[in-house]
Amino acid sequence: MAENIFTLIMLIILQAVLGFDNLLYISLESKRAPAEKQKMVRSVGIGIAIALRIILLYVLVNVIQYFQEPFLELDSEFLSGAINVHSLIVLFGGAFILYTAVKEIFHLVYLEEHEGMEQRKQSTTKTIMMIVLMNLIFSFDSILSAMALSDVFWVMAAAIVVSGGLMIWLSDGVSTFLAKNRLYEVLGLFILFLVGVMLLSEGGHLAHLKIYRNPITPMSKTTFYFIIAILVVIDILQGRYQKKLLSRKKGVQ
Repeated sequence: MAENIFTLIMLIILQAVLGFDNLLYISLESKRAPAEKQKMVRSVGIGIAIALRIILLYVLVNVIQYFQEPFLELDSEFLSGAINVHSLIVLFGGAFILYTAVKEIFHLVYLEEHEGMEQRKQSTTKTIMMIVLMNLIFSFDSILSAMALSDVFWVMAAAIVVSGGLMIWLSDGVSTFLAKNRLYEVLGLFILFLVGVMLLSEGGHLAHLKIYRNPITPMSKTTFYFIIAILVVIDILQGRYQKKLLSRKKGVQ
């Protein structure tokens, strides 16, 4: 029993670390819903995703071997590999997140053309569906990591529920912070861009893809968090430097 409790604590910590990128996506996606419904959208979306994660966990525990069986073989000079269900889901998730990040960055770059116009909103139902869908895509890594640490179903399920509760609790704070500090929204979108690149590299590795006979290698979590740390430091220094320049200009005037 003590071993299971220790494993549960380790899994909760692991889920929290792996869930950072997911939390960022949820905070940015929920902005598309009407302002008065954004908190509800985050809570409901994550709640549904938690229930589906537990179902997915049960399915993976029993049929994981079938997810690894390739159903499409590629063999050409440009591209070769073996696509399976797991790699296809990860590749789709990476491509979609990359598209979302690039689209939002493009909107921010041309923000001056849209000043005074309210950001386009989408329906509450669609926003919840997008949060649930991407939550499930993000969950593959965390579920497989949990399965590597434990084979006790209730321990893994409990870790998912607890980490999901933490995600609901933290999502409001992250969304509020981004709303009050719009400059950091750009940083968040570039981190989301990195998440897309990481998922694409992971999906390519799972499918054993090779481009011109060069294998695709996955971006490690260490590299991912190191780049994020560098981006955060640069953003903070740039913000302070801009404030210093503004204060000097005011002093000259």
